[in-house]
Amino acid sequence: MTLELAPEKQDVSARGLISEQLFERLARRIADENQIDAALAERIMDQALAFLAASPTDERTLTPSPQADIGWHTFLLYTVDYAAFCQRVAGFFIHHFPYDEEGAVTEDPAEVRERTLNAIRAAGYTVDKELWPVSSSCSQGGAPKSCGDDGGGGNPLPCGDHGNIPK
Repeated sequence: MTLELAPEKQDVSARGLISEQLFERLARRIADENQIDAALAERIMDQALAFLAASPTDERTLTPSPQADIGWHTFLLYTVDYAAFCQRVAGFFIHHFPYDEEGAVTEDPAEVRERTLNAIRAAGYTVDKELWPVSSSCSQGGAPKSCGDDGGGGNPLPCGDHGNIPK
């Protein structure tokens, strides 16, 4: 008897999660507003989409890199498209809560970064390591003044439910 192994899961770009037209519009806005080249803007948007798609897969807080957060902020401006995307990939609206409120939960930035990257990989998406720098700064990764998917107490809250974490 021969044991047949399943093929290894290939990491893919998250770009295909939205229409090419929307992806290009978002990347163009990122490039224009941040005065960067189109290729870098596309990488940023891809990582924002990968982060958002991975967010509902982990019960713990995930946090985007500063670069991926630029893509998330840009996508949020297109509320109709963003809401439809969230419904399709998560089944609920993925809220954005900055960690700047008094009493916000903070975690070790390195641990949150690793957890986030592992969730992206586990969801099958490519991690662009250059856009997820290891940071000794407290400006991201679950620390104050950061952006997370829910402010630090579990993963994204469904729209209209800002007090209880979904089971």
